Amino acid sequence: MENQKYQECIDACLACAQACSYCAISCLNEEHVAHLKKCIQLDLECAAICRASAEVMSLGSSFSAHLCRVCADACRACAEECSKHAEMGMEHCRVCAEACRKCYEACEAMATPV
Repeated sequence: MENQKYQECIDACLACAQACSYCAISCLNEEHVAHLKKCIQLDLECAAICRASAEVMSLGSSFSAHLCRVCADACRACAEECSKHAEMGMEHCRVCAEACRKCYEACEAMATPV
């Protein structure tokens, strides 16, 4: 199967998308949701990009490396933002930041030419 070389990255992208979606919903349920706007926006964007990246890699597309570059950038930005809120005790942001960092590493490896 062609997508086997991408499987680790696909798995990381799907896990990240799930964590980001959960984080966005959890942020919406926080008492002071207004200060979480940027986090929610990045969560939703990152989740969408991760899902798209996983789909493109599953096709064995020649565009996979390009999309993985974008995904790595989105994951880095989302991890940075969620880390700020994790420091204030938001567990869903801590989990999301961790998933984003793992996905960033996997996508960075796929985006870097060998």
